[in-house]
Amino acid sequence: MKSSTKLHSLCSVLMASLFAYSASVQLNDPDWYFWFPLYACACVVNMVNWAISSTTTIMHVARVSLLLGLFLFIKVVIEDFVNEIAGFWSLNLSERVVREKIGSGLVVISLILQLEASLVPEDPMRKKKRDSTKFFDYGMAILVGFSFGLPFVFFVVQQGEMKF
Repeated sequence: MKSSTKLHSLCSVLMASLFAYSASVQLNDPDWYFWFPLYACACVVNMVNWAISSTTTIMHVARVSLLLGLFLFIKVVIEDFVNEIAGFWSLNLSERVVREKIGSGLVVISLILQLEASLVPEDPMRKKKRDSTKFFDYGMAILVGFSFGLPFVFFVVQQGEMKF
């Protein structure tokens, strides 16, 4: 079992809550069978981040979810490119493909950070562990800031509206 810093744990709980909310709103989508498992698994992995080790089932769930997230990210990017909807770098949350692209990207980044953080050696005397832990902590903090900040800016500050 890996030890987790307070910042990493807080960020993991915040990301888990975001993914739980995202999973709950997928049930009325026509392709919910892709998105609901993705967000639900990402929620579980983030909630039990302290239990990820190379021998646990949660590690396998994280890896499969990572692959599903990559598949869905590529699917949405191709759909956006073919239909010329918003563009790769667009952050216009009114478009469905942009929301799906950002959502799958958040899952992928979150799972990569969780999996890599679980591989950090447990030896407290190693400086590399402390440096790696900071990297993963700050990475999760930046991810939380982006994932909560972008919708706030778009829907509250700019008062954007979603297209379906």
